[in-house]
Amino acid sequence: MSSFSRTDRSILGRWWWTVDRWNLIALVLLAAIGAILTMAAAPGAAERIGYEPFHFVRNQFVFFGPAIILLITVSLFTPTTIRRFAAIGLILALILMVITLLAGFEAKGAIRWISLGGFSIQPSEFLKPCFAVVAAWMFAAQKNDPKFPGRIIASSLFILVIGLLILQPDFGMTITVTAVWFVQFFLAGLPMLWVAIGLVGGLGLVVAAYTVLPHVADRIDRFIYPEIGDQYNVNTSLKAFENGGLFGIGPGEGLVKVDLPESHTDFIFAVAGEEFGALACLLIVGLFGFIVLRGFSRVLRDANLFILLSVAGLLTQFGLQALINMGVAVRLLPAKGMTLPFVSYGGSSLIATAIGMGMVLALTRSNYLKREDQK
Repeated sequence: MSSFSRTDRSILGRWWWTVDRWNLIALVLLAAIGAILTMAAAPGAAERIGYEPFHFVRNQFVFFGPAIILLITVSLFTPTTIRRFAAIGLILALILMVITLLAGFEAKGAIRWISLGGFSIQPSEFLKPCFAVVAAWMFAAQKNDPKFPGRIIASSLFILVIGLLILQPDFGMTITVTAVWFVQFFLAGLPMLWVAIGLVGGLGLVVAAYTVLPHVADRIDRFIYPEIGDQYNVNTSLKAFENGGLFGIGPGEGLVKVDLPESHTDFIFAVAGEEFGALACLLIVGLFGFIVLRGFSRVLRDANLFILLSVAGLLTQFGLQALINMGVAVRLLPAKGMTLPFVSYGGSSLIATAIGMGMVLALTRSNYLKREDQK
């Protein structure tokens, strides 16, 4: 790659000199850590539910290569192509979510997956990045043309999306999408009155979920009152961190992970703590923090409102999802089934995250290329 000169006008040459290479390296490193932790956590999880040891490992590695290729391919897109790609993706994701509610299969008390071509697909994962970009497009369009009903369209899409998510139900994804929409609306010039209304509405959503959804109420109750209910998952997670100490007990040597449910998905951060130690966990936290903060630092210098809102939304969902997953593992947040981006097992999550962060890399390319692409 270093053989590309600054005068190289090829697609790859211009991409190399304009893409955020530090964030690209951080994302690839995060994916590599995910591959290592999948090999550490997945065999025990597979044996616990009756599969052969490397069932999950093989499944996940099928998606690692395509995910990295997709990350780089999407990062080559221009802002115009990103908009078109997101619009088509959002339409397809919404259609698949409706089909999932009608013909999907239930797992862990929710109907979020559908079988296509021999694979289990979670359409809501692909909806997240596409919704963030389309909502940003609508907000920016109204800012450029006050007569265009961008806020109404974005708000209508938001209501449609969370309605489908609640029907699954998927409260964690609902919170993530709501946070993205609110951040974008705020940056687009949301009046302070609406900020207050949004905060009250968000609190009302939590109260409603607590009242209507028994599994949400159960998780919140167990978080507030640890002495009641089954605390096995979280207690085992904390035991894994305690067993690992500062430097960990070594790759493949974890003992607690064998008894930890969802060790390859929701609690993979605990496996990192046990086998590689607290220092490795700090490295993972640092990588997520670096990617989010560097992304914001680059986009805040851009005058294009669409790019600002899109990247803000995509980074918000990326960082918030990581925060929730790691917070649950160390009992700072109520239990919630949410994957750690690029790290946890799950093909839909991995591919969707690659698409979303590919969009971030594309939209945060240096002004040299943006000026040409936006003419």
